[in-house]
Amino acid sequence: MLIQAIMRSLTQITSPPFRAIVWKSLALTLALLALVWLALTKILNWWLSQGAVVTDHPMIATIAGFLAGAGLFIGLAFLIPPVSILVASFFVDDIAARIEQEDYPHDPPGKALPVGRAIFDALKLALLALGVNILALFMLLIPGINVVAFLLANTFLLGREYFAIAAGRFLPPDDVTRLRDANRLVVYAAGFVMALLLSIPIINLFVPVFGTAVFVHVYKGLSQRALPLRA
Repeated sequence: MLIQAIMRSLTQITSPPFRAIVWKSLALTLALLALVWLALTKILNWWLSQGAVVTDHPMIATIAGFLAGAGLFIGLAFLIPPVSILVASFFVDDIAARIEQEDYPHDPPGKALPVGRAIFDALKLALLALGVNILALFMLLIPGINVVAFLLANTFLLGREYFAIAAGRFLPPDDVTRLRDANRLVVYAAGFVMALLLSIPIINLFVPVFGTAVFVHVYKGLSQRALPLRA
């Protein structure tokens, strides 16, 4: 089922009906990352100007600036998952509605969350992802487990939250949790695929749309074979 969901999602997001969503998602992702980069750069420049690096030697100052910039670049990579989740939350309704029309026309349509709750949930998930990835970033200092920590943290996070985003259009939160817990293997296998894609430059920018599409298909597949969630 997961392989079918991935292949179908790949076909759909490259098709004309989805291209507008892909470009809007890409533009928003790049804009958010640019704002984060600008903010981090301003903070770094202020920190250096306060005497955190005290030296009058031009060569040492240049090296310090280069290392700081490299550190920012690495840090930005760990911020892509929370940005991805935040962007996905803005486009889940458009993506899900198109998928429902094309692949599940006879199923009851999903319902978009109220705007206020959608914004609150999106910010909450993004902050959670930020916290998890900051912890993973600190683990870069521990040889041998840094990459593993990034993959494991984001496998859990992306599987859990992308499924919640997709299934939340159709089920109340308690039922979303029950369905996810009953199908952990599939949900976290899909999360692992998203975590791998997030580790690939350029490709990771398309994860919000692709991941949302995959998890809509995953939810549909699981819900069709699940027993009733309520007694």
